[in-house]
Amino acid sequence: MTNSEGSTAKSITTPATSATDKVTEAITQGIRSGVFVPGQHLLEPDLTQRLGISRGSLREALKHMAAAGIVTLNRYRGAYIASLDRKSIFDLLDTLEPLARLAARLAAIHCTTANDRNNMQEAADLIENAGKTGNRAQYLDHRRHFYNTMISIGGNQELARVMPLSRTDLFRAQVETVQSETQRRRHFSGYRMIADAIIANNPDAAEKAVKKHFDGTRKTMQELPESAFPAATS
Repeated sequence: MTNSEGSTAKSITTPATSATDKVTEAITQGIRSGVFVPGQHLLEPDLTQRLGISRGSLREALKHMAAAGIVTLNRYRGAYIASLDRKSIFDLLDTLEPLARLAARLAAIHCTTANDRNNMQEAADLIENAGKTGNRAQYLDHRRHFYNTMISIGGNQELARVMPLSRTDLFRAQVETVQSETQRRRHFSGYRMIADAIIANNPDAAEKAVKKHFDGTRKTMQELPESAFPAATS
């Protein structure tokens, strides 16, 4: 009986988990590429057909994404890609910064091989090139790759679990099209400074570079017009 129950549980949970992963990957990748934009209504028939899943599996996956703050669910209107008001972005930056500073410090301490240095250099090159060419999809992908590289070199994989990178992908996608060239350059140049400090095995400089990078992002968020953000909800 135990084996039968275990078999039944496996047959139920495995497809649901697979569907959740499939929906999460499709939507997060769509946000980075511009297929989905903050505030966009997600059409259930389109997603179920595109992903080859049932409506029930889709709705369960969307609940997980709503809990992560990537989509917003409305009982009567359905699911939407979430959009962040200015305060929510500042709150997110306050949460992410200390984790990013720890990741940079650990990477600077453990960046001891030529392979590590090359990987960090390449991650900075990729994000800088995407920033200069204005390729939004590549920029957001390379931004995620930069953080992943930093975490990998540092060796603390718990950071990969707790850093709200998908949520920050969302707000970067939201503001990417309304930033000025000066603001855009301010952002991608920060990654170069972080990478240089890591490659130089200077933990203090790496942390300072992260702080300067986040200060620059806050400055940009403060400079953007109200039209870049939805109204804050009470």
